[in-house]
Amino acid sequence: MNYDARIDTADAQYDSSELGPLDSAEDEDRRSRRRVWIIGALCLAALIGLWFVLHHGGAADSTTKGGNQAPAVTVISPGRGTIAGRINATGTLAARRELPVGVAGEGGQIAAVLVEPGQWVRQGQVLATVDRSVQAQQQASAGAQIQVAQADARLAQANLDRALKLVERGFISKADIDRLTATRDSAQARVRVASASYGELRARIRRLDIVAPAAGLVLERKVEPGQIVSSGSGVLFRLAKGGELELLAQLGETDLANIAVGVSAEVTPAGSSKSFTGQVWQISPVIDPQTRQGKARIALSYAPELRPGGYANVVIVAGSIVAPMLPESAVLADNSGSYVYIVGADNKVARRPVKTGMLTGDGIAITEGLTGNERVVLRAGAFLTPGESVVPKAMTR
Repeated sequence: MNYDARIDTADAQYDSSELGPLDSAEDEDRRSRRRVWIIGALCLAALIGLWFVLHHGGAADSTTKGGNQAPAVTVISPGRGTIAGRINATGTLAARRELPVGVAGEGGQIAAVLVEPGQWVRQGQVLATVDRSVQAQQQASAGAQIQVAQADARLAQANLDRALKLVERGFISKADIDRLTATRDSAQARVRVASASYGELRARIRRLDIVAPAAGLVLERKVEPGQIVSSGSGVLFRLAKGGELELLAQLGETDLANIAVGVSAEVTPAGSSKSFTGQVWQISPVIDPQTRQGKARIALSYAPELRPGGYANVVIVAGSIVAPMLPESAVLADNSGSYVYIVGADNKVARRPVKTGMLTGDGIAITEGLTGNERVVLRAGAFLTPGESVVPKAMTR
């Protein structure tokens, strides 16, 4: 019996030594699978938690923001002030009164040109002369004709005087006296005719001098010595009367209605940083049906920088108004018209219709709809809705 026990014990020991390593591998396998399942469960839990945060937590944050944290907006209280109206326009410089000068007489060959563009001339000053060699001979002939007529007139008067002394003695009849008187009168008339012809010729010769009709500035010269000119040659010189210039500013119908004769303007020629003060002296009574524009004529004193035909910018004073002034970003518009957003005492947004006035470099004048004491949303008004709560932040000037 003891022998059997020993055998069983030995067999048991043998079995244990043979199966021990297999059991260890299986245990390791089970532990590995357990770890995989645990890691998978943890990952799944993490994904579920992340999904919950993104969906339920985000919605809760949105709700918190919508319910408790209103958007911050910048507001401005414009007040009221005097706004000087300014109209910006462009136009062309020109002579205020341009004087075209041509040939007044028969014309001929230009003998000399005595002025150049840019020169100042006085009234009656000779600008150019036409050759008058033929007219000079005609003038000499006309002068001689006067002398002949005067000699005939003196002879006729002497004959009449002698006849009058003899008529009392009966040597000359009354008929002879009448004939001699007629001869004397005819001779005197021929003197007057010759004198008139001579005067006409002198006037025609004077018209061979091309002269300035008024004092002013020579703008243009279109003639040279040796050129043949006549009354059909057109304009030979252009003068600016008195050197006075003007700007022909193109303005729309609305702008024309907002200005008046006598208002001041600042004109800046193209390519120059210097400005010149002028004054509106005439407003066009008609509007071009094609462009819907008219002209405002702005008088300017002479300056070398102001060249007729040049381009210039002008700022015209168009009166002043007392009204709130808002930046352009604060004024919105849709099919119903212009409007702004007002932040009330309860910090809620309200839409306010307004009427805009003149536009300046500082903003837009509000002529109707605001008193100036309101808190107006400065920017981002397009993203707000009426009744929405906001956190107003006053604009620092």
